[in-house]
Amino acid sequence: MDIQENKSTLNVVPRNSEKIKKIGKTALILALITGAEFIMAFTMPRGIILYVLFMVLTVWKAKYIMMEFMHLGDEVKPLIYSILIPIVFLFWLIIVLVKEGSDIFNMRWF
Repeated sequence: MDIQENKSTLNVVPRNSEKIKKIGKTALILALITGAEFIMAFTMPRGIILYVLFMVLTVWKAKYIMMEFMHLGDEVKPLIYSILIPIVFLFWLIIVLVKEGSDIFNMRWF
């Protein structure tokens, strides 16, 4: 009976600088969008323009995260749109529900 040696076959792959640059670029873009949202939150007056800008930037960030981290950037366009369009409609639904709820509240109590 032969005794087998347990040799680990760990293959170390060298760093892929192209992937590291892509991750850095993605982090930078998301940080810039978040920074813009942060600046707008403290410098712009509250109103519909600010809310619309926040929603647009949020959807843009969600799209970018889906394209990069969920690897949907290489997929076909109908698959991408089947994920993004419901998000837009969800935002629209939330806005409409809040508006209708506030109108009903104002009709009953004021």
